Amino acid sequence: MMYQCSPSFVLGFHGCDKKTGMDVLAGKKTLKFSKNDYDWLGCGIYFWENDPYRALEWASAYKKQGKVKEEFVIGAVIDLKKCLNLLQRDALMILKDAYMSFIEFRKQSNLPGLPENKPLNSKDKLIRRLDCAIIETVHLLNSKARKEPFDTVRGVFFEGDELYPDAGFKEKNHIQICVRNRNCIKGYFLPREKGVDKYPELYQINS
Repeated sequence: MMYQCSPSFVLGFHGCDKKTGMDVLAGKKTLKFSKNDYDWLGCGIYFWENDPYRALEWASAYKKQGKVKEEFVIGAVIDLKKCLNLLQRDALMILKDAYMSFIEFRKQSNLPGLPENKPLNSKDKLIRRLDCAIIETVHLLNSKARKEPFDTVRGVFFEGDELYPDAGFKEKNHIQICVRNRNCIKGYFLPREKGVDKYPELYQINS
């Protein structure tokens, strides 16, 4: 368990409505925790690691649903601190043990069945109620044992169509970070394309 603390910072990108993003950049608002029972990595603030374009795709999809007026992306400098890093073997074993505890709890409580991971308008299982419940169980067990809480959760997700026939890669593969401790977010910034100011008005200085 000695390698759960990450000594480095990562860049995360969050897709949102432009007004919300501008307010966060101006320090008028903070990003809210997502608390849906189907969130992949449990409760927290979600970021796409090193991938502003994937964050923009997400915001654009929400615009089509009428949940975002103007798609926008903000960046964040994130200190992972104590991270439940689901790209590492020990974290995966923690998750597996939490699953067994979750099953035992439901049996003792006479609760029928288990939450399910289900697809949403595609073959990808985007509704992850089971995964969310197990990750939240990890945090609950940590709290009951009075262990130091996890500040962040990090996972890789395989999503979309195959890049080419029989490929081991998919079009929307990504790494996502769920921040549970707001102090992990050291600051926000406006992403820039190489050599291009996407929002040049933000950089103009009134003389």
